[in-house]
Amino acid sequence: MKGLLQRVRQARVEVDGEIVGAIDQGLLVLVGIEPQDDEASADKLLKRLLEYRVFTDADGRMNDSLTDVQGGLLLVSQFTLAADTRKGRRPGFSTAAPPDRAEALFNYLVAQAQARHPQVATGRFGADMQVHLVNDGPVTFMLEV
Repeated sequence: MKGLLQRVRQARVEVDGEIVGAIDQGLLVLVGIEPQDDEASADKLLKRLLEYRVFTDADGRMNDSLTDVQGGLLLVSQFTLAADTRKGRRPGFSTAAPPDRAEALFNYLVAQAQARHPQVATGRFGADMQVHLVNDGPVTFMLEV
């Protein structure tokens, strides 16, 4: 499971012109799910997202986590993160989990996040989404579990 996390000042996801998820300060995380991923992978990714120290403390160092700053968490499914880009000029998607499996795991990740963190928003699985963000820093990391 992959999570491309971006520290943001604000972010939102729109589907057909409607805002379906939005946060202020926090993390926007694009989530890619691969065939071997399972609930343990989702649990591990969530733990890292909540505890990963990417926010600045009083001394200006990246020492605070999302939990420390009580920021928002915006989770967006992104099957293209699981693409095979090793050769050619076109990505291959055989390395992504099948949609039904990916949706079930994404929904599990969201439910676990909502149970553990007070501010969780999402995009809409499988929809054509427009993601708007103000990347803070910019600070962007790829987490793989």
